[in-house]
Amino acid sequence: MKIDLESLKVAEGEKLALADRPSAVAPLYDGKSVYEEALEENAKQLQKRHERLYANGRHALLVVLQGMDSAGKDGAIKYALRGVNPQGCRVASFKAPTPTELRHDFLWRCQPDLPERGAIAIFNRSYYEAVLIERVHPKLLANEGLDPPKDLDAFFDARLRAIRQFEQHLTDSATKIVKIFLHISKDEQKRRLLARLDDEEKNWKASMSDVEERGYWKNYVRVYEEMLPATSLKAAPWFIVPADDKKNARLFVSEILIAAMDALPIETPKPGAARKKELKEIRQKLEK
Repeated sequence: MKIDLESLKVAEGEKLALADRPSAVAPLYDGKSVYEEALEENAKQLQKRHERLYANGRHALLVVLQGMDSAGKDGAIKYALRGVNPQGCRVASFKAPTPTELRHDFLWRCQPDLPERGAIAIFNRSYYEAVLIERVHPKLLANEGLDPPKDLDAFFDARLRAIRQFEQHLTDSATKIVKIFLHISKDEQKRRLLARLDDEEKNWKASMSDVEERGYWKNYVRVYEEMLPATSLKAAPWFIVPADDKKNARLFVSEILIAAMDALPIETPKPGAARKKELKEIRQKLEK
């Protein structure tokens, strides 16, 4: 399966128009069985790389998933990342901040869930919410005990700068950051929200807040168009994944993660002389 991942990247400072980026592309698979085979093969490849990441113990992987409501973040985690060993992986979902979180700076609440070296952390939403939701609804800043900014653009530019510095710090500390924006169309979002109402097993997902936020679609598009290029670093670029087709999106996500891990120097450590001696002694004791 050949996928041009470079075409999905956002260049730093790029003048981005999401309308020019497709939310749907030709399927990467030919039928359900081919899709399942491709996803299973990618799961095996991810598992191998995750084992090397853990054994090497010198690098961490942080996966940041963002997207409009119902973009498929949960499904991407469930299916595209199913080859990852739960023992070395943590999933953190960031919804409305708690009272404790609101009493700290906006980056604070994500830090306890950052991955240790040798591990993977997946952020279902992230610290980026503070430059998305609060940019669209700046009145929410009052919940943080902050005075209304006189210059909103300058205020959020400062937050974007803080994110860039934070991610550069993580990169310098041996954390590979993979940032994926699941790009769906407004029509596809409507279809998915209605499907939740039509399927009793999915009724629990239906939320009035999702419908209300849909009314701010253009606002969110504008904010994403500003945020993505402003925070797409060379070492941690954003990938815009066409997500109207969930199966396609999951294959894209798994391929992005495989490529990211292939870029890390995470070969399984080779035993030195002292370790070889220890292994020999272990064998001798076992064979007695």
